[in-house]
This record gives sequence, C-alpha cells and structure tokens, in this order.
Amino acid sequence: MSAAGFDMTASRYRDGDAPFLSARRVAERLGVTLTELAGLIGVARNTLTAKAGARKADAALSPVVRILAMASEMAGGEDRAAIWFKHQPIPGWAGKTAYDLVREKKADKVLAYLEAVRSGIYA
Repeated sequence: MSAAGFDMTASRYRDGDAPFLSARRVAERLGVTLTELAGLIGVARNTLTAKAGARKADAALSPVVRILAMASEMAGGEDRAAIWFKHQPIPGWAGKTAYDLVREKKADKVLAYLEAVRSGIYA
C-alpha cells in the first residue's frame, strides 16, 4: 500500500481534522470495546481517551490501522478486513489470527504476511 493510500484509509479512523487516530473508531470497526482494544495494542484503557495519551495511542493504533488498510485492499472492503483480522487463522502461526498476533506484539509479522500475499508468495 502506498503512503497516500494509507493516509486516505487512516483518515477514516480519525475524528474530524484531529491529527491522531481515534481509538473509538478503530474499536467500532473491529467490533470491540475500548478496554479490549487497549488490551490488544498494549496500552492502558485511559491512554486511549486521555488527550495527554493521544500520541502514544496513535503510535499503538497505527500498526492495526495499517493491517486493516492492507487487508481491506485485498479482501474487498473494511468489513471483510475486520472479520479477517479477528477470525481468519494465518498460515504458519498455529491457528492464530491477526488479532492474536497483534496482541502478542507481532503486528510486524502480520504486515509481512500481508505483503507476501500481495506479492503472490502465499497466494
């Protein structure tokens, strides 16, 4: 995904002209609570809603939004991407989903997998 494509997708996860990603919008897309999202990305629940934590929350949410953007591009829509993220096991990871791997701090592995699929390696 190009930087412009990510920026366009990321804008859907912001509130208005806010410079940071919105935890509420990401949680809504994934169908999880803010508490569950905080656990997924490894930050305190209060960090997601406090203005003082906006930069930290944005940094933690960014890999999830990148994964959703790539998956959306490949799966044909944001709803399908969210379903894939939560429910589709990734080959070679013992039945773990992207959600599971992100929770284990392995978002980079999910992004690498998606890049490989897009390149035709696992297709």
